[in-house]
Amino acid sequence: MLAAGLQIDDIAWTMGRTQTIRFSSKYGNVMFQSSALSYSLEVNSSSGWETVLPDVTTGMIMFNMPISEYNLGNNYFDRIYPSLDGSFLQQGPSASVSHVFAVEKLPMPDGNFTRVAAVSSIRYSDSTIVGPQQSTSTVYYKFYLPALEQSSENPQRSQSITMTGSEITKVIRRDVNQVRITVAFPSGSSGFDSSFFRFDNVQETVALPAGAVVEFYIGKVIVSFGQV
Repeated sequence: MLAAGLQIDDIAWTMGRTQTIRFSSKYGNVMFQSSALSYSLEVNSSSGWETVLPDVTTGMIMFNMPISEYNLGNNYFDRIYPSLDGSFLQQGPSASVSHVFAVEKLPMPDGNFTRVAAVSSIRYSDSTIVGPQQSTSTVYYKFYLPALEQSSENPQRSQSITMTGSEITKVIRRDVNQVRITVAFPSGSSGFDSSFFRFDNVQETVALPAGAVVEFYIGKVIVSFGQV
């Protein structure tokens, strides 16, 4: 799952790029949870708040180990990557666009497992472009969010996870002074609620310099099980 989480960043921003990660079913099996998280992205300018992307949904890849074999204790939680930051919003050009964690939460409607999960998070970074006469400058903030979807075809010819970059959506807003991002849990009734992910907050606000340009990038990643 750590390998899967790290590979998401290589795949999401290149359409057609494919990576395959193999796993062994000796200890458990891989499952995909559709609609695990939903992100809402808003910007604030002189005109007030605007919802730019109201409902960006991403799935989650999980390696499920039955508690009859691997029981770490109910409510066990270990953040694997990034290990020291529980925010869904990570800052810096090399920051993570995924969270990988181990969790045991009982009971769950789909079965009782120790789960190692990889799910999308958001990275943002800033840069300044200076005008030709160096008298003006513009600050750009770029936000990156991979959106995982399960393929309708799962050939199951081998024990592997295949991820393919599908498409990239870009949205630009100018003269922005704040960005607000809220995460929701569409599958909360199935146990995948805020207590499962344990993010530091369900809403993050970033204050920007006056007149900043904001770019949002949504990279769709298609996930299938088995070599395709």
